[in-house]
Amino acid sequence: MPPPPSVPPAERLLNLVIALVNTSAAMTKQQVRTGVAGYADAPSTEAFERMFERDKDTLRSLGIPIVTVDAGGHSDEVGYRIDNDAYALPPVDLTPAELGVVALAAQLWSDKTLRTDISRAMTKLRAAGAGEAAADAVAGITPRVRAAGDAYGPLLEAISARRVVAFRYRAANTGQEMARHVEPWRIAARGGGWYLVGFDRDRQAPRVFRLSRITGRVRVTGHGGAFEIPDVDVDAMLGERVGVERTAVLAVVPERAQAVRARAKVVDTSAHDPRRDGRDVLEVPFRSRSAFADELAAYADAVVVVGPEDLRREVLHRLRAAAALATEPVETPGAAGEVHRG
Repeated sequence: MPPPPSVPPAERLLNLVIALVNTSAAMTKQQVRTGVAGYADAPSTEAFERMFERDKDTLRSLGIPIVTVDAGGHSDEVGYRIDNDAYALPPVDLTPAELGVVALAAQLWSDKTLRTDISRAMTKLRAAGAGEAAADAVAGITPRVRAAGDAYGPLLEAISARRVVAFRYRAANTGQEMARHVEPWRIAARGGGWYLVGFDRDRQAPRVFRLSRITGRVRVTGHGGAFEIPDVDVDAMLGERVGVERTAVLAVVPERAQAVRARAKVVDTSAHDPRRDGRDVLEVPFRSRSAFADELAAYADAVVVVGPEDLRREVLHRLRAAAALATEPVETPGAAGEVHRG
């Protein structure tokens, strides 16, 4: 029978942390060696001692407070545990805007293996928010960015390793699919979509690619460190792809719509009427009318669009559609196939 595979050092460290956090009193070295996965790989007592001391030093350097506990009595053996009071995080106190940023980041990890844990974590974090204002933060940020798709992972890996990627891309103006070989520089979200900024080797020029137009699989090719990533103005490059910048005038309930406020400035109320019901009047730049309308509709009556008129119509259309869905009768089957409306 072949020997069992050894436990990677990072996994062994994590196993040690879990064991020392959950021990009721302390763990002796012998208990660590026999009870924590990874230490049985040590071929001798001396090798285990070196491994254990090295792991303790590594964890302490990372700020994990491993303390030594005297066993007392007639035993000379000492134990080890993690000081949970020193290791525990202080109470989390997030502002609504900070909560919205965390919610946006969490979307990137909502795959099948992590979805349950992320859902639980976000529920706890929302409890640290401020009622409707906390809900605003999530509504104001997360709807504006759609799913990145299968291309995101390989592209992110290629950017980190500075490796060239190859993929087929469907042009927006002609619909024609062509092979592209790109040095990937940055991935960014704008106007409700994800974009890759990089150097197109076929055209020998910087280019922007919308991830939703990448067809098939992204192949990461070549060796790492194949190119240097320049200091590029991503906003300027993407600005040409997501439309001309315009300005919206909004009447906003105080302390609401924090994600919008972060991009806005309060204007002179004498220049805009109405400033009704004590609302703040804000000017907010935007490019994609559809994406911005999606965002504003999520705030319901907390935000009123004063102008421009086409944006106002888009938001009203969404609100009316939502209201119609809320008032539609719900059909539920009753006895003998009878249908009830409620």
